[in-house]
Amino acid sequence: MGDEEDARRRAALRALLRRPLLTAESDPEVLVLVRRHQAELRDWLSRETGWRLQVDAEMARLFKTVPTLDDGTHPARGRAGEPFGRRRYVVLCLALAVLERADAQTTLGRLAEEVLNAAAEPDLAFPFSLDSRAERSDLVAVVRLLLGLGVLRRVSGDEESYLSATGDVLYDVRRAVLAALPTGARGPSTVTAAGFEERLAELVDEPVPDTDELRNRALRRGLTRRLLEDPVVYYDDLDDAERAYLVSQRAAITRRIEEAAGLVAEARAEGVAMVDPDDELTDVRMPEQRTDGHVTLLVAEYLSDRDGAGWDELTVFVQDMAERHKAFWRKGVTEPGAAEELLDLALGKLAALRLVEVTPGRVRARPAIARYAVEKPTIRLPRGVADRPLTENTRRAEP
Repeated sequence: MGDEEDARRRAALRALLRRPLLTAESDPEVLVLVRRHQAELRDWLSRETGWRLQVDAEMARLFKTVPTLDDGTHPARGRAGEPFGRRRYVVLCLALAVLERADAQTTLGRLAEEVLNAAAEPDLAFPFSLDSRAERSDLVAVVRLLLGLGVLRRVSGDEESYLSATGDVLYDVRRAVLAALPTGARGPSTVTAAGFEERLAELVDEPVPDTDELRNRALRRGLTRRLLEDPVVYYDDLDDAERAYLVSQRAAITRRIEEAAGLVAEARAEGVAMVDPDDELTDVRMPEQRTDGHVTLLVAEYLSDRDGAGWDELTVFVQDMAERHKAFWRKGVTEPGAAEELLDLALGKLAALRLVEVTPGRVRARPAIARYAVEKPTIRLPRGVADRPLTENTRRAEP
């Protein structure tokens, strides 16, 4: 019975790590599981990460805070997987502000009008209109994100009719879910900094511990957050205090994560990764099937035995691969500009997985990419004869 309860509690934590906002409509069975184990989950999360867990009959919200503020590799995405850009993020913030003052029900048309009014306010003066289909598509992408989060519930209509100007959509506004979205360590109204980066830093700022015990607790929580959130934690990315603490306490920290979340520690000289054997706790998978997944794997293999490569070199490589694999990849991969698009998608995934660092004009390979190196196969010859690499002919003849 104890093992079964541990497994259920582990499943509940994994569900929260995978989807920090659970609702009774979207995840009814998981929400029941989280509610059953909320006391143990709240205790572990508070002790090991400092994250707050809020649970009620309708919703479970894990208030996670990001380890760093400069990571743009995991954006919100639209229905087709396209990343949100600056305009969509601004529209999202405006929509949330509008919904905060909205009635219990609203329509997409009314929401659009109020977002336009908010964008035109003198303090913002954000250039946004609904004259083009692209801008209407941005608003629809934001609405669909809010539907997925449970902030809105569709009552009637559909967004496609709005895009084609043939109809409208009616929504319920779920204020409890809306109020649970912000995850900052302090209320936005208390932030006094002027610049964007400074305001963002102040929003998530936490008090500086003034004793050794509290400082160690803050280090443990911060490192546990990074190990749970980041695909790889490199020692070079940590400051001196974090690095020293992780080196000395790595076994204890990773053991607690393994026991609580079912992740497996993979430690190397360059850093630590918590690997998910079930491949569930990630928004970027590798390897993947289809064209984009194959390109990403090939680029990773190409960079695995190099310190890095220039954009032009990688573009030529992708062009060569497209010619070689065009019979199996999607149409158009050999058209002008296609290699650049494929490379951009591949590097986005590799950067999100902390396998490369992308800079203007060059891509630097990071140590963990070595796991995608492909060694040349060898055949074992009779004793006294040295191994030799397989040629194309011998490779085909190998059973």
